[in-house]
This record gives sequence, C-alpha cells and structure tokens, in this order.
Amino acid sequence: MYRSQPAKRVTDTPPICAGFDRDTRDEPCQSTFSGHSVSSLQAILAQAGMGYDLAAVECLLLERAASRSDLIAAASTHIVHSGGKRLRAALTLLAARLGVYDLDRAIHPAASAELIHAASLVHDDLVDQADRRRGQATVHHRWGNDVALMVGDYFFALSAGEMALSPDPRIITFYAQAVETIVAGELNPVLAVTPFDDALDQYLYKTGCKTAALFEASCKAGMVAGDGEEADITALGRYGYSLGLAFQIVDDVLDFTGNEQTLGKPAGNDVRQGVITLPLIYAAAQCGSALLSEVFEHEQPSDDVIAQVVAEVIERGGAIQAMRDACVYAEQASAQLDRFKPSPAREALQSLARFVVERQA
Repeated sequence: MYRSQPAKRVTDTPPICAGFDRDTRDEPCQSTFSGHSVSSLQAILAQAGMGYDLAAVECLLLERAASRSDLIAAASTHIVHSGGKRLRAALTLLAARLGVYDLDRAIHPAASAELIHAASLVHDDLVDQADRRRGQATVHHRWGNDVALMVGDYFFALSAGEMALSPDPRIITFYAQAVETIVAGELNPVLAVTPFDDALDQYLYKTGCKTAALFEASCKAGMVAGDGEEADITALGRYGYSLGLAFQIVDDVLDFTGNEQTLGKPAGNDVRQGVITLPLIYAAAQCGSALLSEVFEHEQPSDDVIAQVVAEVIERGGAIQAMRDACVYAEQASAQLDRFKPSPAREALQSLARFVVERQA
C-alpha cells in the first residue's frame, strides 16, 4: 500500500534576495499554471455540482455534534459552525467522483476527514493557548482547557465512528495513519532557522505530517469509496500529499503578507507563537540576518520586533521563494490527475491546485 514519503526539496540552494510586493504575491505562479485564475473555492465546487453533497456532509457533522452533555453539545456545535473551507471533505467527494460515485458510500469518509481536522485544531489551539481561530473564540478560551481536551477527544471518537460506517476497511487504515502522522509532526517542530539544510528538512517533515498527511488520506479514502483501482488510489494519494504541502506553505506565506481582517489573526502570528516557517527559513538563510536568526532566543518578541521580522522576511524575498515552492508542489499535484479521463471532478481537482496558490485567506 502506497504511503507518502517525506517531501522532497524543491531546491537545495537558498534563494536570491529580492523584494516582495504584497499586490503581486502570486506572480511566481503565473508561468506554472495555464488557464484562468480561480475565483473562489465555492465557485470551483459549485461548478462541479458539489453543493448538495457538501450540504449533506454539513448536516451529518451537526447531527454528530449532538451529545447528552449540554456542554459538549454546545462546544461541538460551535466548532462545526465555525466551519472552515471543508476542503478535506470536498477532496474526498471529488476523488470518489473520479470512480463509481455513491454519496452514501462517500459521505462517511468525507465526514471523518473533517472531524479529524476539527479535533486536531482544538488540541492545537489548546497547546498553543490561542484565543481565536478564523475570527472565532477557540474552545478552550470560551469553555476552558478541560472542555477543549475532552471535546477534541470526542471529535476523534466521532471520526472513528464514521470510519466504521465507511465502505472499506482500508479507509480506517488511511485515517489512522494520518492521525498518527499528525501527532508525530506536532512533536517535531523546526528547532532553529539555521543551519539551512536542517531547518528546511524539519519544515518539510512537519508540514508533511501536519497538513499533507490528512489531505492524502482524504483523497485515498475517496478513491476507495469510488471503487478505484490501486494505481488510482496511489495517484490520488500523491495528489493530496503535494496539494497539502502547497496549501500549508501558502498559509505560512499569508502569515507574513496577509492582514488580520482577511486571516482572522494578525500578521506575524507564527513568529509571535515561536513557530518557524518556510518564508523565515529562506530569508534568514540567504541574507544571514541577525534579527531573523535570533528572534526566537527571547521568550516573547514584542509587537515592534514581530513587525520588523515580517518586514524583513518580505524585503529579503523569503515569502516569494516560499510561494515558488508552493507552486511547484501544486503543479506536482495536478500532474497526478493526467491518468483520469476528463470530467467535472477532475477539472475541479485541477482548479483546486490553482486555488491553493492563488487564495488570499
């Protein structure tokens, strides 16, 4: 059974220092993908006729969020209503549509992906002591640490229930491996911005675990639900893994180039939390900045220092080099779809590869 290996580097050399224009953040991708720009995730999914199916997943999530405990029910419903892009569920359903599609078979693995994702976010927020996510109060901030811990566990249990209702036991294996990988990644952060090789390897490992593993599992589970052949499952797994890498890299770039209004959190939030990401690694490696290399030697950088770090990462080209890497991974994802015959589902998956590098939030 195919299982993704740690991500390969896009490049083994640091970038050339260059300025970065916030208004042309996606410029490096223009030569990578042909075709029109993608307007929104909603537009992609609507064009593929996914509205009813995703609404069915949403209803199922709300139904599962119910509990005999009023407190757990309130916190769980809060999580579901906080929403998100539902991208993992969409990937599962679209992958299933590349085969023999039956919503009754695909809905449970689609819900599993979203429940695992929600559980991991609740626990992440608890560990990071983050007050808000997507502009909404986090569970531990609103109900306390104990409730957050239990609700995260509750969502993992719910996801297991959905896996048990899935049409093939391989789906359980895919998601169990993904959860194992997510936890391993969280316990292996990037330790320092230098030396460059170590920082880059650690970043790719953590990103592959934190984000790409669940994208991969979602796509493979969908292909299994669609009765795909082993080679199809492998290709969709590779698509999901590469797409997940691109998605997380863009998230990390937006943390430097976005703003609180669009992101639901202030720019530089990763720096504030002591998280080392790819734009910072590239900027520090190219120019040997003392500010970028030493920012995490202090327990909590001030807002002024964070603003200086954000400005320097952009000025020294860290964000634009990271975006180039994201585009390469997105192109690698798209290439995995060549084996499938043209269809609205394949077109949507190709559009998603463009969406992840064009999005602004």
